[in-house]
Amino acid sequence: MKKMQGLWNFPNDDVSVDLTVPPTAPPPLSSSTASTSLSFDEEETSESKIARLISEHPVLIFTRSSSCCLCHVMKKLLSTVGVHPTVIEVDEEEIACLAVQTAPVLFIGGACVGGFESLVALHLSGHLVSRLVEVGALWA
Repeated sequence: MKKMQGLWNFPNDDVSVDLTVPPTAPPPLSSSTASTSLSFDEEETSESKIARLISEHPVLIFTRSSSCCLCHVMKKLLSTVGVHPTVIEVDEEEIACLAVQTAPVLFIGGACVGGFESLVALHLSGHLVSRLVEVGALWA
């Protein structure tokens, strides 16, 4: 694991962003002028959070663990065609909110593709690239 300017680079190609404020940072702005673009609604339900994330990302993988081997293979397959998906680790309660009850699960353009087998089937049928182009995740 290597840290560079607030970013942690893990051997499995995942990147973690350190959002902590360094001790030499100026004092925070008053609450009336502070930016809240990175804030999370503590009262947001799991269902609405999942729906929001699906709508915000053209290619999204939900996984139970960052060390999931199927998630890693899904990311590698997508990267071979030129797409780098957003990967979000979810807990058991949040997995229950997904269309598929197993993880990892892939969403392309807001639609549930399914698990690893569904991604491979889509790729082998020749429809993966056209679907990625259709949702704007890849340029033809």
